[in-house]
Amino acid sequence: MRLSAGITVLVVMLVSGPAHAADIAGRASVIDGDTLEIHGIRIRLHGIDAPEARQSCEDRDGKPWRCGQVAALALSDRLGAAPVRCEPKGRDRYGRTVAICYLGAVDINGWLVASGWAVAYRQYSKDYVDEEQAARDAGTGIWQGRFTIPERWRRGERLSNPAAPGN
Repeated sequence: MRLSAGITVLVVMLVSGPAHAADIAGRASVIDGDTLEIHGIRIRLHGIDAPEARQSCEDRDGKPWRCGQVAALALSDRLGAAPVRCEPKGRDRYGRTVAICYLGAVDINGWLVASGWAVAYRQYSKDYVDEEQAARDAGTGIWQGRFTIPERWRRGERLSNPAAPGN
């Protein structure tokens, strides 16, 4: 009888498919413009890429400003002390949880892109392309002037390079 019950449990587990990771919820600490930490768990926001903490952009007049720092501060201000809920989608190559996070019903990832504080990270997702286009059209956040796409900036490209940044 015990063997039969064990086999039944095993079959049910196999048929039901993989278990989904549980949501992560709580007060979030902002690490940078696209990374949070909740209860010691590092969370990389899915489908977006924000300027790096040390990254500078140029405003409409060509004046440099610390866009990476401002993006992180905008996220921190938006979240405040309110609880955040994140739906894990997987892990990145650094072991961080990749997730879509919410402040109430607001998709934080989408809010960052729509506000111009991040770009759609097309290499991994096309989820936020429309939000990026709206921010670009409105000239908000990093779209108010010139910048280097964060992925290119991490590879060493800077605004002084002749390549067209922000495209």
